[in-house]
Amino acid sequence: MTDLGAIAIGMGLAAFGFFGAALGIGWIFSTMIATLGRQPEVEGRVAKYMWIGFALVEAIALYGLVIAFIIMGLRPK
Repeated sequence: MTDLGAIAIGMGLAAFGFFGAALGIGWIFSTMIATLGRQPEVEGRVAKYMWIGFALVEAIALYGLVIAFIIMGLRPK
């Protein structure tokens, strides 16, 4: 395998974090919708925790993006 091929594989693996983040965000919002469907009066208490969870899961995607860009910057000599 060439160095360029290894860099491409590394970028793909780093971007795999987007898949997990997408699943996590979908799960957070679907659970919020289901919760509000059952008990609409708890929206104020639950919404802040939903947004905190969303921010934490989104940070995982941003870390994957940063790592992919770092790997992209590597040049074979």
